[in-house]
Amino acid sequence: MAPTSNESSLGEESGEISVSISLEASHCDRELFVDAVSICCSFGDGADTVRGLLQSVIFVYDVFAGLLPDEIDWVLGADTAETWSEDLTADIQPLRCHSHNDYWRREPFYGAIHAGCASVEADVWSFDDELFVGHTVGAVRKNKTLTSLYLDPLLTILDRQNLEPEFPSPMDSPRSGVFDTDPTQSLILLVDFKNDPEATWDQLHSRLGQFRERKYLTYFNGTSVVPGPVTVVVSGDAPFHRVVQNPVYRDIFFDAPLDLMANLHMPEPPPDPPSFYHRVRSLFSRDTDKVDAPIGFDGPDQGEAKPKYPQNPAVYSAANSYYASVSFMKSIGYPWHSTLSRPQLDLMRRQIRGAHARGLKVRYWGIPAWPIGLRNYLWRVLVREGVDYLNVDDIRTATHGDWGPRKGGWGKKWWR
Repeated sequence: MAPTSNESSLGEESGEISVSISLEASHCDRELFVDAVSICCSFGDGADTVRGLLQSVIFVYDVFAGLLPDEIDWVLGADTAETWSEDLTADIQPLRCHSHNDYWRREPFYGAIHAGCASVEADVWSFDDELFVGHTVGAVRKNKTLTSLYLDPLLTILDRQNLEPEFPSPMDSPRSGVFDTDPTQSLILLVDFKNDPEATWDQLHSRLGQFRERKYLTYFNGTSVVPGPVTVVVSGDAPFHRVVQNPVYRDIFFDAPLDLMANLHMPEPPPDPPSFYHRVRSLFSRDTDKVDAPIGFDGPDQGEAKPKYPQNPAVYSAANSYYASVSFMKSIGYPWHSTLSRPQLDLMRRQIRGAHARGLKVRYWGIPAWPIGLRNYLWRVLVREGVDYLNVDDIRTATHGDWGPRKGGWGKKWWR
């Protein structure tokens, strides 16, 4: 059979070499591609030439993927609240991934929902009694507001998911979330305050009024947390004192500082035995572990203002916070040897144990995105060590990959 327009075939009777390479970029997956090559190639005359060609193709793909790490817009179509139907999420599984800087996507909010991400992020700026979405003040546009990009679409979807039932049902039945496959899954809306914390808080609190009236928000009732279809978390310059000012009702939660959680006094678990790699490396160590991050990732400047949030990690709990997060580069440091050192792993484990002891969900941001292999290695380590949400830009790869078993539950498919 002649090859199709997007396939090439090579054959030799003596060497029994047969290779089929899909060049359709929208469905190109490096790891599946490598697996296919391993299966389709059999050794024989000319095998080295074919193998070299395939390795070159893989290298070019890696470079291209590094330059354009976010592949989700290649595979997802545009959607709006008007085209959203109540069964659109019928086959979408909610995943423990956080859509970092979600507003940069071609279709903010909808792209993350299509991929199954259960957490989205929006950076907001307060100007003229409005909350605008943008990474920097120069990116602010009048038509890109928190209301138009996130709150209005989310409210429309939730209203359609919670229509009056056609048959009698309990009056106090729980509200359904955005995912049909798991209506109890709460969507995390992380709002990063970029300026004027007090004004931003007032505007956000006011704009959540309709969600509050419809009982769509996760809230703290003075004794326990009552889950809802949406959990609102504030970060950046958000004022912690506003989060805790009401002791009996809260529906906006804080993004606690994960780095402080390592300071909690907790019993240490027995250490893992050192791997062969670490035993050998220790013989030639030059104290490189003490220089964890490259230039530009060495922590706050000396003149930087002190944090406006409490420095006592015991202050934070599920009653006032949802996430505990920190920059991976600034806190754990760069993996100079393409693997995390023993001190780096120990620090990470202390942070994760401390956060979980306070009832918080762990998330690291600022994970190196390049090389791709290093990023994937770090994702696997984070999952293995018990991180609750992967902070990702490339949501297609994150939601289609298998990042291994997670400490503490969920089995092999840890994110489902």
